[in-house]
Amino acid sequence: MNKDKLNSLLILSDTTIKQAMQKLSDTQERILFVVDKNEKLLGTVMDGDIRRALINGFKFDDNVSTVMHKSFIFVDRDVSDIEGYSKKLMLEKKIEQIPVLDEEGIIKDVILWTDIIGEGKPAEPANLSETPVVIMAGGRGTRLDPFTRILPKPLIPIGNKPVIEIIMERFYKYGFYKFFYTLNYKKEYLKLFLMENKFPYTVGVVEEDDFLGTAGGLALLKDKIKETFFVVNCDSLLDVNFDDILKWHKEHKTAMTIVGCHNEVKIPFGVLQLSDGKLAKIVEKPVHDIIINTGVYVIEPHIISYIPEGRHMDMNELIETVIEKEKVSVYPIYKGWFDIGQWEEYKKTVEKLQGTEGI
Repeated sequence: MNKDKLNSLLILSDTTIKQAMQKLSDTQERILFVVDKNEKLLGTVMDGDIRRALINGFKFDDNVSTVMHKSFIFVDRDVSDIEGYSKKLMLEKKIEQIPVLDEEGIIKDVILWTDIIGEGKPAEPANLSETPVVIMAGGRGTRLDPFTRILPKPLIPIGNKPVIEIIMERFYKYGFYKFFYTLNYKKEYLKLFLMENKFPYTVGVVEEDDFLGTAGGLALLKDKIKETFFVVNCDSLLDVNFDDILKWHKEHKTAMTIVGCHNEVKIPFGVLQLSDGKLAKIVEKPVHDIIINTGVYVIEPHIISYIPEGRHMDMNELIETVIEKEKVSVYPIYKGWFDIGQWEEYKKTVEKLQGTEGI
């Protein structure tokens, strides 16, 4: 590994969780190595460690040293066959990266699985998943008026593809091929599109008689879905590993998992902080870190029973119902969410994705 690549995977112990999330996203790797100023390895932190930390109450500005693993597997630089030994360890421990240290514990290299094998991973090749994906596509899309007077929102183009085609492609990349659509507004356009195109997926539809909200249409699937399933708003594009999200959901034994994306809210004014009726201090243009609901969920099938048949129900109401009775978790991501439900965000998405994925 060249020095620039190695440096991109190193962070100091006083790096914040927020900064570590950004670096993981920028490098597209799943691990960072925490070092001191001399590059002595102190610990490791993975994307899953950060997600667990945020869920357990850690703050974005906490130091990454509070969540890092201080015990780690490594290879001594003096090992005669570093590559062969690293491969053996990776297969035994089911890991994809191993640091190479000198006698003082200074990190000198990182061996990646892809460096040894290529683009494959230690796991078995990805198989098709039987987990269904429900795409909520029945709304009027009034925030995209007047576009949606002509086309239903799911067929709004991103480049030369409608948004639902991109959504299905991204799921199919990780083996998900079973799709259901809830339809209402301009449903004939959608049915025609799904019938005329020869996709490598199975596609089923259910039709709402009335507008049932962002969750109400799921009640129409109570006899069709008997296993864990995804729900996706048709105006929500995610660039993530959906298989990882499903594994997270199952590992945490939760009734519902919400995919949340980090966002910064910048206050363009000085904010007055009060204490005992007096001004304590002025914070100039503060930035608040929040996690936004992306409109993508993993749900256990029995949750459908909480949805009254034929009644309007939005997802927020369903989530509140589930929270009262069962565990709901959050799978946080740093970036990779595109919301095309509003004109300004739609235009930004088109600009960002232009020239990618055949768009």
